[in-house]
Amino acid sequence: MNKKNIEELKNSIRNIPDFPKKGILFRDITTLLKDGQGFKDAVELIAAKYQAQKIDKVAAIEARGFIFGGAIAYKLGKGFVPVRKKGKLPAEVFEITYSLEYGTDTLQVHRDAIGPQDKVLIIDDLLATGGTARAVCQLIENSGAKIAGIEFLIELTDLKGIEKLEGYPVSSVIKF
Repeated sequence: MNKKNIEELKNSIRNIPDFPKKGILFRDITTLLKDGQGFKDAVELIAAKYQAQKIDKVAAIEARGFIFGGAIAYKLGKGFVPVRKKGKLPAEVFEITYSLEYGTDTLQVHRDAIGPQDKVLIIDDLLATGGTARAVCQLIENSGAKIAGIEFLIELTDLKGIEKLEGYPVSSVIKF
C-alpha cells in the first residue's frame, strides 16, 4: 500500500470536536469501518507488515482493538487473544493493574491463552498516552511471552504515548 492509500484511510476517519468532553478532538474510526474497502485495506496493510515474522498469537485490547485484532489474526492464520477489563473472562487469568490519569484500571488475559514461548503481536486502534498499551506489554511479558510488535491504526503524536513504549517495536499506520 502506498502513501496515497494511507492518506485515503486517514481521510476516511471522521473528526468530532469536543467529544467526549470540550477540548478533545475525537478520531472516529466508524467511518473507516463502514467502508468495506477501507477496512480491508487497513487490515491488509497491518497484516502484511507481520506476514514474514514469527508470530504465534495476536492480542488485542478491548474494545475497538478487537475489530482489527480479530481480522489480523485471521489474515495471519494465528490465534487471537482478547485483553479484557477485569471481571469479563471466566477462567483463570493473568492480570495487571495500572494507573490512569485519575485512578486505576485492571486488564486480564486467560492464563491458558498465551504460552511462555509465544511471540505476541499486540493490536489496538489508537495510541494516545500509551498507558494502556504499556500495561498490556507488561501483562504479556508477565505471562512469559515475548512482544513481537505493537501495531496501532492511529497514533496521536502530540500525546507522546510512544515514549511509554520505548524499547518495543511499535508502528502505526496513520499519524495525527
